Amino acid sequence: MKRVFVLYTGGTIAMRVEAGSGAVGLGGGPRDLVLEVPELAKIADIETRSVFHRDSADLRPEDWVVLAEAIHQAFDDGADGIVVAHGTDTMAYGASFVSFLLGPLPGPVVFTGAQRPLSEVRSDARTNLIDATIAATLDVPEVCIAFDSKVLRAVRTTKLDAWAFDAFASPTLAPLVRLGLDVAVGGHVRKPSALGPLDRRFEPKVLFVRVFPGLDPAMITGALQVGAKGLVLSTYGTGTLPSREGSLLPAVQEARDRDVPVLVISQCPSGFVDLSRYEAGTKAAQLGAIGGRELSVEAAIAKMMVALGRFNGAAERRAYLEANVLGEVD
Repeated sequence: MKRVFVLYTGGTIAMRVEAGSGAVGLGGGPRDLVLEVPELAKIADIETRSVFHRDSADLRPEDWVVLAEAIHQAFDDGADGIVVAHGTDTMAYGASFVSFLLGPLPGPVVFTGAQRPLSEVRSDARTNLIDATIAATLDVPEVCIAFDSKVLRAVRTTKLDAWAFDAFASPTLAPLVRLGLDVAVGGHVRKPSALGPLDRRFEPKVLFVRVFPGLDPAMITGALQVGAKGLVLSTYGTGTLPSREGSLLPAVQEARDRDVPVLVISQCPSGFVDLSRYEAGTKAAQLGAIGGRELSVEAAIAKMMVALGRFNGAAERRAYLEANVLGEVD
């Protein structure tokens, strides 16, 4: 039987409904999860560890560094696979950030959570936790998210629904695993790799801007002037942005002058960025903007933070941002 470590960080999955207010709040912990879902012991040899006990809305990149350290230590301690119980609000952000910190893996790291707490009668927590534990025993050596009978590559995943059990999607990549009557593992799963040393470096001063009609370019240049180190622009379609009235090109120019990398992603859930397709994108590329292809918002921000932390030279940063590091782009 494989060894699976369950790392607990908080989130709805182990929350309790507070008497009186009816609000859902932090209550349980990793021991509660395993005791209340005894089926886990039939799947793997389970060990639980508490990393922290927080609402995921309060988590920051510094917390995910601590989580990455705990994951790294769990593999060193003999884990075959790891389940991370995490709040859903920032799960895609945290899982993407941890992915880039850890790099290639020897085994699966499966984030999961719930839309309704395990303590409630009608909850998705039990199934998600069981599915995540099953996934942690499979040959899926990636950071992934198990939710609603699917296992998705973390750096391709986003939360699309605040209320449905089917909360997460990977619009540009098929699930790594589908858990129905059978467990079907896709042929596009990455190959295992020896666990390397953990590189904790990152730069949090990243500005994310969703472009919209009427956006004042001065809002972006102002942020650059007060210390933004990286800029992620969520643009229209294949990477277009205003280039005439209210042009954002001066902001891209300002970023280049300040040695601030600009990563362009699409607001569309599906498809990819191609800066050569339209004139506006071509002009941005000529000013040094980098096309993010299929990058999700969460993966783009995480990748930018890690690139800035690890590489001082503009050419090295650009090469990392353009590369397919973990299957985040095609």
